[in-house]
Amino acid sequence: MKFEKAMRKKAKLRLALTGPSGSGKTYSALLVAKGIGGKLAFIDTEKGSASLYSDVADFDVLELDPPFSPERFIEAIKSAEDAGYESLIIDSITHEWGGVGGCLELVDTIAKAKFRGNSWSAWSEMNPRHRLFLDAILRSPMHIIATMRSKTETAQVEENGRKKVAKLGMKSEQRDGVEYEFTTVLDIAHETHHAIASKDRTKLFSNSDPEILSEDTGKRLLNWLESGVNPHEEALKQFVSDAESAAGMDVLKPLFEEAWRTLRGTEYQAKAKDVYDIRKSELEQPQSAA
Repeated sequence: MKFEKAMRKKAKLRLALTGPSGSGKTYSALLVAKGIGGKLAFIDTEKGSASLYSDVADFDVLELDPPFSPERFIEAIKSAEDAGYESLIIDSITHEWGGVGGCLELVDTIAKAKFRGNSWSAWSEMNPRHRLFLDAILRSPMHIIATMRSKTETAQVEENGRKKVAKLGMKSEQRDGVEYEFTTVLDIAHETHHAIASKDRTKLFSNSDPEILSEDTGKRLLNWLESGVNPHEEALKQFVSDAESAAGMDVLKPLFEEAWRTLRGTEYQAKAKDVYDIRKSELEQPQSAA
């Protein structure tokens, strides 16, 4: 074992591509990975769809069949690491959540078998297993691109005395909040295949027009990763700035919760807690009499 000085260029990509079926997530993921370069592995849960794009990039594929338990994904990720791959595409992580043998199905099975149908108790067993899956992605030494299916979220609203169904936007078919685990989340439109960022710590996409993902996208991401910018350090700086301007605990607390998730497993997490405690103490001090 040998400790090495931590270097910012060691940062690895955590990119999520979301979109409805047919939006081009697989194709886009391969183009981005090709731009990043290096030895590429592909975990395919889509019944061999990856092989249809064998002409797009040079990659090795593992076709992952059901059950899609968190442990099966963790095992596949570990296999790619052990084989020395530099980048990994997981297409898609939706199956870990809602697929055959995925988290939702497992909770139902566990609830019926062990807790008389009490899904709340079943989740107490499933949550740590799902967390280990996400940790396997976060702590991997590889660049990771994960795809997620999304669907249109609707709600019934009343307008001019009449009820109608309104579209609220697209929602990823994974656990709520999963986007916090990624450096960048790009949503791909079904009709045009243009991508737009719903979350972006790189600032490469935040203020830009929708774009078609390409090899150049991967090259730009790689340049950012190797530019010396540490995403965790930047996230801490952003939290410090936001915390200083927070006018109350109702603002500060959710800011800290996001920073805590973003910085999980890094040295910056404890620093964020110190900043939170200091600002919390300031906000909770009774106002001095005029």
